[in-house]
Amino acid sequence: MHRLLALVWGTALWAGCRTPAPQSASGPATSFRVRPGVDVLLSDSVQLVRGRRVGLVTNQSGIGASGRGDVELLRDAHVNLVALFSPEHGFRGAADPGAVVTSSIDSATGLPIYSLYGRTTAPTDSMLAGVDVMLVDLQDAGARYYTYISTTVEVMKAATRHGIPVVVLDRPDPIGGAVQGNVLDPAFTSFVGRLAVPMRYGMTLGELARLADADFEIHSKLTVVPAAGWRREMTLDAAGLPFIPPSPNLRTLESLFHYPGTCLFEGTNLSVGRGSEAPFEQVGAPWLDTVAVLARIRAERLPGVAFSSVAFTPRNPGDGKYADTLLAGIRLRVTDRGAYDPTVTAVHLLAAIRTVHPDRIRWTAKQFDRLAGGSSLRTALEAGRPATDIVAPWPAAIRAFELRRRPFLVY
Repeated sequence: MHRLLALVWGTALWAGCRTPAPQSASGPATSFRVRPGVDVLLSDSVQLVRGRRVGLVTNQSGIGASGRGDVELLRDAHVNLVALFSPEHGFRGAADPGAVVTSSIDSATGLPIYSLYGRTTAPTDSMLAGVDVMLVDLQDAGARYYTYISTTVEVMKAATRHGIPVVVLDRPDPIGGAVQGNVLDPAFTSFVGRLAVPMRYGMTLGELARLADADFEIHSKLTVVPAAGWRREMTLDAAGLPFIPPSPNLRTLESLFHYPGTCLFEGTNLSVGRGSEAPFEQVGAPWLDTVAVLARIRAERLPGVAFSSVAFTPRNPGDGKYADTLLAGIRLRVTDRGAYDPTVTAVHLLAAIRTVHPDRIRWTAKQFDRLAGGSSLRTALEAGRPATDIVAPWPAAIRAFELRRRPFLVY
């Protein structure tokens, strides 16, 4: 821990912050104003970058509380930006999931934009030439499958080899602090599951970076500039910050609340609605008997969520399963954020579909297991085990994880 440095401010940081008002089904009744890490850097910690040549890992989500982008904010503050780096989906967040993104030049500044989701996922020696400090400012999605922590880990490793400090400009976990789902088996580590954390971990990117530094023994010169005024129970809208879609198919805050669960359907032959009007808020297939499945899932009386029948047509290039095909689907809607567990809900929904369609549902084993963080969830569903039995061991593993993460928390 002596190698880690987190800038955690005292009472002045929390000035004006109060306990959130009770939430309605759709979200908080009262908004707050939280300052993201980039604003804190420029107002309180600019010495971390003053007089240094700075590389910046960001995309369209890297904005201040005013809505102005990081590049503009930093350049206006006379920070010497020399290189930009982009994660999955590219610098402007428009590339499709999994699409190779090429490096380019930023037309507004003339700076190089090095893609970290293309021919390489880590900064190369030539990319880091002339960089004195690396800033990372990415809005995480709050779910284990999202690749921004994997990109951050690769940046930390590469920077450490060159003795370059890494500064994470932190942002809220957009869906708050709930911890849910199974914990990844390290044997199934991948780019969509880099850390042994639950599906929904209730941590910020900065906190995950601190955890990763210890887990992988990176020994990086890591500083986390916190999001001032954020409390773990605050969602993005409660923090008073604008929602910027982190990727083309996570278009709403509602979709982020479902994503820790519905992303599992990516490893099946059901569509999650990529390229439709509500990706990750609905699942469907041409053969789905929505009447029968809805009867089963509603009988489970799962808290915090409502289900309805829907028809949707995924469009190319978003959906690789049933593009331009009318699908019978089931739409999920959050009715109580505090009660809703998207991971448990997804297991119940998968089990219900498997019961109704034992000969139609298919699993892409490798992909599903990577997302599920192991093979046990898939094999249990294939065997027809009740959903309640499948998720029964999860709370004990979550409690152990919550103990393990304590030294790395900032908030």
